[in-house]
Amino acid sequence: MRDVFAVILGGGQGTRLFPLTQERSKPAVPLGGKYRLIDIPVSNCINSDIIKMYVLTQFNSASLNHHISRTYRFSPFSDGFVEILAAEQTPENVSWFQGTADAVRQNLRHFTDPNGKLMLILSGDHLYRMDYRDFVARHRATKADVTVSVIPVVEKEASEFGLLKTDAAGRIIEFAEKPKGEALESMKVDTTSFGLTPEEALERPYLASMGIYIFNRPFLEKFLHDNTNFVDFGKDIIPAIIKDYNVQAFVFDGYWEDIGTISAFYRANLDMTGILPKFNFFDANAPIYTRPRYLPATKMRGCKIREAIISDGCIINEAYIERSIIGLRCRIGGGTRIENTMIMGSEVYQSLEELDRDRRNGIPWIGIGEGTIIRKAIIDSNARIGSNVRIVNEKGLINHDGDNYYIREGIVIVAKNATIADGTVI
Repeated sequence: MRDVFAVILGGGQGTRLFPLTQERSKPAVPLGGKYRLIDIPVSNCINSDIIKMYVLTQFNSASLNHHISRTYRFSPFSDGFVEILAAEQTPENVSWFQGTADAVRQNLRHFTDPNGKLMLILSGDHLYRMDYRDFVARHRATKADVTVSVIPVVEKEASEFGLLKTDAAGRIIEFAEKPKGEALESMKVDTTSFGLTPEEALERPYLASMGIYIFNRPFLEKFLHDNTNFVDFGKDIIPAIIKDYNVQAFVFDGYWEDIGTISAFYRANLDMTGILPKFNFFDANAPIYTRPRYLPATKMRGCKIREAIISDGCIINEAYIERSIIGLRCRIGGGTRIENTMIMGSEVYQSLEELDRDRRNGIPWIGIGEGTIIRKAIIDSNARIGSNVRIVNEKGLINHDGDNYYIREGIVIVAKNATIADGTVI
């Protein structure tokens, strides 16, 4: 795998994940209590013996840079690296990234390793576990110019993806970007030929592109140089090359979630609290890496907890927690009830002096106060939730912008660093 290097796309503005992306890029959004989304593709690479990675970013990249620089430090005796490449103006190009392919085009001069013959293109906001060695093996075995990782999907989801058809040998012969109506119906395939049972094939009759590609580096460099009007892999490049080049499909049939919306992000996180989650961090053979923080173990007193993930460094008193994720350094007061909620925790500990000062000034501490009820919510980092607060979407709103909080798809999101005063009802 020494001739393979990865390019991880940091994504655009992440408007569908607002307000979680108000102060950070999509790959830097917290996940599963103690991780960040970027940890998924980086860990997949490390577990697949791919240790040369570039992360392309454009919006709100400071927290992502901070996380990567403190997390991924390879041995000085290794040639591995995870390098951030932010959008930049040059005499040749003064514009921002116009799409996924344009982001790669603008950074080709930075990919300097002469041994890097294969370029693995990944997204920074997907949740899945894949051994890319199988992906690369398929690419080599078929002598492909490009290989696209695909996944069988159900009809109600199919129109949100680029769909494709293949011949009997797995070569892609047709591609449609987010088809609707009759165009969608025409993209149905018999997925039993890809290993699904007849029942599974009936349920998932479409092959969707995962936005994960392997390109022969010389091919991609020449194509991007010759076709500067092509700015996106899914919309432009893949449809344009399938007739004249060997573009193969690699079928992945594991769990995969595109964390592109608040509801998808919320569902994926809360599913981790189940007995058999769809994405399981408890895999010794393919661990997910993140920044080591050396926090103390969590301390709990008089709590009742059901189906929950409690991260390091928390102090929780007499709380009821059900189907929820409690992030790092979270302080939760007595009599609080938290249900179906993700709390991202705190980036710092408050000292006793700071806690006392806040108390005297009538300011809630960083964390959750006493006697508070929170249901179906996402509480972003460093939020101060006062005592006797009710965050329950009492009016049943679907979408709403409030004071220091937002409601998206019926889920209440308290913004990063926000303060919710004692007795507030949302």
